[in-house]
Amino acid sequence: MIDKLASCEGTWQGTSQLQLDPEAGMLAGSASTAILTRVANGKFVRIDYKWSHEEQAHDGSYLIGNTAQTGEVTVHWVDSFHMGSSVLASTGTADDSGIISVLGAYAAPPGPDWGWRTIFTPDGDALRIVMNNIWPEGREDLAVAATYTRV
Repeated sequence: MIDKLASCEGTWQGTSQLQLDPEAGMLAGSASTAILTRVANGKFVRIDYKWSHEEQAHDGSYLIGNTAQTGEVTVHWVDSFHMGSSVLASTGTADDSGIISVLGAYAAPPGPDWGWRTIFTPDGDALRIVMNNIWPEGREDLAVAATYTRV
């Protein structure tokens, strides 16, 4: 299920765009790099990435695995900007073309939890990672769009 993403092992460069306010639109993109490696004897894929916002450097990491019997994909995500000191756990699936879509949730006290959808699109020498913020009532807005090419 994650084989197509695993085949993207290596170093990537591109841009990351951040949207903090859906009404205002996307902010200026920043340069971004990513390194994709297979870990735990190839059972998982890890993506470590760097980007910046307002001249402040940030980094993050995804650990992606799957259960062959059920087809479920799991992603554990940390990021110095978005997640603070928490880990966001998400689950989902990969389609036949290798696109992975997972959904998690994060606390937003004092209100209800919000959803967070992450979509990984591996395509040969291109890799795209899109993250959508999901309001408690179900509205889904683009939050981050990172596009990479192989170095």
